[in-house]
Amino acid sequence: MSTTICQVMGFLVSLLGVGGSIMATAMDTWSTQDLYDNPVTAVFQYQGLWRSCVRQSSGFTECRPYFTILGLPAMFQAVRALMIVGIVLGILGLLVCIFALKCIRIGSMEDTAKANMTLTSGIMFIIAGLCAITGVSVFANMLVTNFWMSTTSMFQGMQNVQNRYTFGSALFVGWVAGGLALVGGIMMCLACKGLIPEESRYKAVSYNASGRNISYRTGPYKVGSGYEADPKARKGYDEAPRSEDGRRSYPSKYDYV
Repeated sequence: MSTTICQVMGFLVSLLGVGGSIMATAMDTWSTQDLYDNPVTAVFQYQGLWRSCVRQSSGFTECRPYFTILGLPAMFQAVRALMIVGIVLGILGLLVCIFALKCIRIGSMEDTAKANMTLTSGIMFIIAGLCAITGVSVFANMLVTNFWMSTTSMFQGMQNVQNRYTFGSALFVGWVAGGLALVGGIMMCLACKGLIPEESRYKAVSYNASGRNISYRTGPYKVGSGYEADPKARKGYDEAPRSEDGRRSYPSKYDYV
């Protein structure tokens, strides 16, 4: 029962993690305009992985997608790739995990096959969580670098007006989603250990001959069948008295009565 609970909980936690990664990737608030120096503004800007948006004080919001790929920074494209890879691996892991659940029976699938599928889905969830955490962390590092560069430029008087961007809500969603996927993958790997049967290999069965030990020898050695006469009986046979016609005489069974 504990194995089933661990497997189901790992599936649910991983499902939340993959769903959170999809939501974070689709959100437009990866970076938001810093309003520390100018809390009252008529225009508020925020950006995502796929488009940048501007919200006016009147409530009107206009978003514009990025129409270029090569014009974007290399790190920005790397973040996109990491999030997409994490989502694809997470979805594949969910599909594999559904068929690997112990509470679901599909045909005559053995527990060993379910254990292998559970381990595979767990590894997929772990990689998906690491991809999400890495992508969000790389984007956060870009924001921190640009923020301090903009701050330095403003204090040096190089530019009078400089828009600075800080962490958006999508970053926190991505961090939490990656952590959930990572934890779910670890739980699936732990559940795999409980699904493996205790005796996964067939035990060797030794068959003993009905008679004595049978020895097989090569060369000049004789083959002992185990059914040879007892040497003592053989000796008695050789020492049996002979009759007048040369035949051996043996005691009758009535002589022992």
